[in-house]
Amino acid sequence: MSSPQPHAWLGQFKILLSAIGFGSMAIFARFAYDDGASTPTLLFLRFALAGALLLPWCLAKRLPWPRGRSLLVLMLMGSLGYAGMAACYFTGLHYANAGTISLLLYLFPAIVLALSTVLLKEPFTRRRLLAICLALAGLLVTVGVDLQAQPLGLLLGLSSALIYSLYILAGSRLVHGGHPLTHACVVVLSAACCYGGWLAVNGFAPPHSPAGWGAILGIVLLGTVAALALFLSGLQSTGATQASLISTAEPVVTILLAWLFLGEQLNLTQVLGGALILWAVLLISRESRPEQVALTELHD
Repeated sequence: MSSPQPHAWLGQFKILLSAIGFGSMAIFARFAYDDGASTPTLLFLRFALAGALLLPWCLAKRLPWPRGRSLLVLMLMGSLGYAGMAACYFTGLHYANAGTISLLLYLFPAIVLALSTVLLKEPFTRRRLLAICLALAGLLVTVGVDLQAQPLGLLLGLSSALIYSLYILAGSRLVHGGHPLTHACVVVLSAACCYGGWLAVNGFAPPHSPAGWGAILGIVLLGTVAALALFLSGLQSTGATQASLISTAEPVVTILLAWLFLGEQLNLTQVLGGALILWAVLLISRESRPEQVALTELHD
């Protein structure tokens, strides 16, 4: 068997780095919260600053933009779907461990699978049944061991996965034309407008110190722009299925970083729950379509 080409290894490494970037966001968010930032303010700054960096990049590269119905769908996905998913995810961090919230979000592949089977009448195979059972078992184990989590935190984590799943289905079915990077730009700017309107009514609550602002910049630069750019770049040489397999490292990264920097407990039962969820994701990823993966990795 021939070994992978050097450019393939580089692509895989980029995908892994993107998973580390995405997985770091929950840690940065907790530091920003501790410094006084509110969730709406954090998300507005994340999306607005990320959009401010992505927009000139897209214009400089003269990338094709979505038009017509696709543009409208992306704007709705950003202002409703992605903004709602991010609100559930980042608010959930106030009520449950970062590792638990990350694992709950990563139920989205199984939820997409179930919704595709029920709503879109896709075939229900043994692989799909096994993946859904593994994901549910991992959910029960993960939720059952996080005794410190408040029910609201668990509900928000599950809600983020459900909203994200609907976001993926809408994007994979209704968006055509353009470039993944311009898609991302439209989504984040639409989400920024949504949170900008919220802040205009309820007030702006930024961090109190440079450390808190540094955490927000970490979310923007490492957890959003760099992670997205690395993923899209790595996707060109790895393909959608392999990229989705490597991306399963994301919740693992969050759990390890939360253990190292936030002092969250790491026990055998949590590892078991996470392993069951990731096993389900590995099974599902063998059926992933390229357009789904490209649209989903905007993240948390």
